[in-house]
Amino acid sequence: MYSVLIVDDDAALRLILSDFLSQEDYKILLAKDGREALDLLKRQQVDILLLDINMPGMTGMEVLEKVKELGENPLVIMLSALQEVKLAVKAVKLGAYDYLSKPVNLEELKLVIEKGLQHRQLERKAEHLEQRIQESWSPAGLIGTSPAMKRVFQFIDKVARTDTTVLIQGESGTGKELVAYAIHQCSLRKDKPFITIDCGAIPEELVESELFGHEKGAFTGALQKKEGKFELAKGGTLFLDEIGNLPLPGQAKLLRALEQRQITRVGGISMIPVDVRIIAATNVILSQATREGKFREDLFYRLNVFILELPPLRERKEDIPLLVENFLHRFAQQQRKNIREISPEAMELLLNYHWPGNVRELRNVLERAIILAEDSIRPEHLPNFSGSTPSPSLSSLSTLPFSEAKDKVLSDLEKEYILQALAKSGGNKAKAARALNINYRTLYEKMKKYGINV
Repeated sequence: MYSVLIVDDDAALRLILSDFLSQEDYKILLAKDGREALDLLKRQQVDILLLDINMPGMTGMEVLEKVKELGENPLVIMLSALQEVKLAVKAVKLGAYDYLSKPVNLEELKLVIEKGLQHRQLERKAEHLEQRIQESWSPAGLIGTSPAMKRVFQFIDKVARTDTTVLIQGESGTGKELVAYAIHQCSLRKDKPFITIDCGAIPEELVESELFGHEKGAFTGALQKKEGKFELAKGGTLFLDEIGNLPLPGQAKLLRALEQRQITRVGGISMIPVDVRIIAATNVILSQATREGKFREDLFYRLNVFILELPPLRERKEDIPLLVENFLHRFAQQQRKNIREISPEAMELLLNYHWPGNVRELRNVLERAIILAEDSIRPEHLPNFSGSTPSPSLSSLSTLPFSEAKDKVLSDLEKEYILQALAKSGGNKAKAARALNINYRTLYEKMKKYGINV
């Protein structure tokens, strides 16, 4: 049972809120002013704090600051009169989750509390998973709090503890190698090598030598014995990047090594046992490549044990502000420039762009912007996005019936408007709802529909 501390000098309001929330199975605590509230917080744990802004003696803003000083972290919801909205917004910036205007709509209060508790649970789970990954390595491309990235973190956490073969699928620039390395770093093999081979960059005649090594004199130019990637990765992880580009003869040799768990160097005769975990990645759909005869079916089924799909950046735009902040901090340090912010207009351009190159493209855009900027990132420091091609999700609409295409366009447009409103309001849902001219409940339902998590 969650505990709620209601802090308000209005006894009638305390009674109304107390009666309503107790019927919703919350444990109720009451305080008539800030000092009484702080005394209660020092003695016991509180999950939710309903805090009036305008109280005699100690204001709600002062109580909020004291709560943070105590190291307490309840879910804080401010209660404000209409003329106190600016103070409420300031309170949200200081760490309050949200605010409600008086007279309080009880159903809206219930909705805000439920959403806040759900958000807090997801936040803590995501922090735990990210911490586990970042204790050993902190890849910027894996930052995100969107539902799509939370699923990626959960999959990494689950599969890392096994020796299962993993196939990572995703567009170019989505961070497939970062995910592969994160899986390795969270596994029992983390103290062993992580070896990468780009299957699309090896000439066909050198595939066998690169994978399995060669003996001295095995072919012209083989002046000494060389260990292949399988041997170099002994006890660790072998990451086969862009596996879909591996030539068919090389696929057959790779399949044999995976099935037998042993290899023979080019020009050698002895079988060498290999103990490696295989993680492969591709930006093509291997099942389709198999049907087209470009990829061996038996190798596909050998790799297709655990598939991890990485979302393109255009499907997790709510992560862009967090990624931007991380890249700005990193590149400003590298280039020794005092740039820590991006203008709202520049952020709006980044949120509206569809990012065909995904996180890698965002990273390059911000690195360039840091070079050009002096104090903050503004639109003139960014590329001209106006000439970009339309989003793939829109360019493929011709294959849909008109009614479905129309619904999809409207849904995509509605989602973009909501994301922009949330970005402009700093994640404050009440303010975003007002900007969109819809009520809080409608915004909540639409965020749930589109998988938007602030």
